[in-house]
Amino acid sequence: MSRVGKYPVALPQGVTAEVKDKTLAVKGKLGNLSLPIPSEVVVSVADGKVSVSMHHDTSRARVLWGTTRNNINNMVKGVTDGFKSVLEIEGVGFKAAMQGKELVLNIGFSHEVRFTPPEGITIKAEKPTLLSVTGIDKQQVGQVAAEIRGFKKPEPYKGKGIKYQGERVRRKEGKKK
Repeated sequence: MSRVGKYPVALPQGVTAEVKDKTLAVKGKLGNLSLPIPSEVVVSVADGKVSVSMHHDTSRARVLWGTTRNNINNMVKGVTDGFKSVLEIEGVGFKAAMQGKELVLNIGFSHEVRFTPPEGITIKAEKPTLLSVTGIDKQQVGQVAAEIRGFKKPEPYKGKGIKYQGERVRRKEGKKK
């Protein structure tokens, strides 16, 4: 049984939530997000709190109960504060720059890697070796950061590549003579 699902999500000042046609819409200072509600759970908004309950006690409903509650919590955090993922680029000559809305990466290939972020995601090249991905949708921010990291994952011998800030790359010992 989920212990997360039983706790209501408090709506901070300036955030509104509305359930309409099996869809929850959350509006805040940074934007709007919506979430389709599964038929196994019931979402209600009252007294500045969003609570989730099960329709019937089945195993699928128990799984979706906690998941739906956490998705709603992430939506509320997203429209109030937003989410940020920071990527570091390591390697000689490796760099990143923004050209208009497009991210241009020089990461050791014979060509530049170009990436256009989806709607609602902002990428900033704070330094040539430091990128920040920001947005209000937690899943989308993580997906874009993972796609950028996927262009050149950090390799274990020299540690060159794109990694998350704070990520430790497990290093291997090189060939011995």
